[in-house]
Amino acid sequence: MPLTDSYGQGVTYPTLTDKPNAQTLGQGIVDGLTPKVVMTFASAVVRGATVKKPVAGMVTWLKDVGRLDVFDGTSWVAFGYGTNTWKSVGLASGWTNNGNSQGTFQYRVVNMYGEDTIMFRGGISRSSYPASLPSYFELNTTALPATARPASLRTISVPCSDSGSERITLKLDITTTGYLRLYGVETKSKPAWVGFNGCFTSL
Repeated sequence: MPLTDSYGQGVTYPTLTDKPNAQTLGQGIVDGLTPKVVMTFASAVVRGATVKKPVAGMVTWLKDVGRLDVFDGTSWVAFGYGTNTWKSVGLASGWTNNGNSQGTFQYRVVNMYGEDTIMFRGGISRSSYPASLPSYFELNTTALPATARPASLRTISVPCSDSGSERITLKLDITTTGYLRLYGVETKSKPAWVGFNGCFTSL
C-alpha cells in the first residue's frame, strides 16, 4: 500500500511490497507535486479551463498579466506581480509633463493588500487655459489598458499649484473605459501644475 511523504503534503510513493507499476509510480508523484508547485498558465481563462477544482494553497503564474495568484479556498487572489514598470500617460493637447519638476506623468498596476491597485506619479502643467472652460479635462489621449481600468468609477484627490488657483487640490476620475478626467478647474482656479506623486486607488 502506498505511503505519503514525511512533510504531510499528501505526495504518495510505493512501498517495496506494492506491485511494480512504473505508470502508477510516476502518476502518483506528478499528480501529488503539480498542485503544490507554481503552475504557469497563459491567462486566467486558460487556468479556469484546466484547473476544474482548485484547492486552497494552489499557486499560479499568469503570463498575460504577469501575476502570481493563490487560491484561498474560495477564489483566486493576487499576491504578487512581476516587473511592474511605470508607463507614461499620453497627454491631451495643452498639457505637458514635468509640472513643478515632478517628472513625467506615469502609472503602474501593483498589488496592495490583495487588491489590484493603480498608482500614479509625476506632474503635468499648462501655460494657458481655454476661454470657455469645460466641465472636465480628459488628460489621456489613449485609454488605459484593460488591466489598468477599475471595475467601477474611482475618484481621488490630486494636488495642484496654488499659483493662479484658489484651490490646492482637484478631483481625478479614473473611468471604467480607461480615461483620466480632471475636475475642478474654474475661473479662479487655473493651476499652473497638477501633481500625482503618492496618488493611488484600488481597481
